[in-house]
Amino acid sequence: MIKVVFFDLDDTLVDTTRLAEMARRNAIENMVRHGLPVDFDTAYGELLDLISEYGSNFNRHFDYLLRRLELPTNPKWIAAGVIAYHNTKFAYLRTVKGVRRILLDLQRNGYRLGIITDGDPIKQWEKILRLELDAYFDEVLISDYLGVKKPHPKIFQKGLKNIGAKPREAIMVGDRLYSDIYGAKQVGMRTVWFKYGKYADRELEYLDYADFTIDSLDRLPEILRGLKFEKESEEGSDKEVHAD
Repeated sequence: MIKVVFFDLDDTLVDTTRLAEMARRNAIENMVRHGLPVDFDTAYGELLDLISEYGSNFNRHFDYLLRRLELPTNPKWIAAGVIAYHNTKFAYLRTVKGVRRILLDLQRNGYRLGIITDGDPIKQWEKILRLELDAYFDEVLISDYLGVKKPHPKIFQKGLKNIGAKPREAIMVGDRLYSDIYGAKQVGMRTVWFKYGKYADRELEYLDYADFTIDSLDRLPEILRGLKFEKESEEGSDKEVHAD
């Protein structure tokens, strides 16, 4: 029987794809507004390349952007980008639709909840705390703090150990078929692929590792009820066989 539900954070609980795109665009627009002598499309394209190469958690995107554009270091332009980025992030940070209602429903039905996410611990905790999601969760594991990243089995095994569950008692919900679904399946957990965000049509070679696919979190309680009924039916059949 499933006792624990683990969630990814970005584009599973928190709507980060749209937020990140909006924040990056606003950052470049503000840099141009404050004197960056490059057109928006050129600067934005270079920023996306930088993020692809260095990752979203790199903390010097705007410094490196000026280097790539062969421009001198200018604190005013960098500050303009940082201010617009953070102002946008704080103003438009949102959960995915229905998240609080679903988490409350799961809690009321006795499930223990956890988060297993990649990323910078400060940034990830900032999202969790700003959205006041921390009270719903018994365990939060963040890759850069643990030194191991999904889909490595150790991060899932650590989550199971910390929360006191066996793999067959846990289910993983995430938007990434590779890191979330393939990773959790390798340690014996059930898996729910949340088809959402920028990875909704990617990594499809790992689709077979998803036990369930949903495009709305509203379907999650239904899946869990089905698994509970399935388990109870199996136990009932075993008793009937034993009685004979």
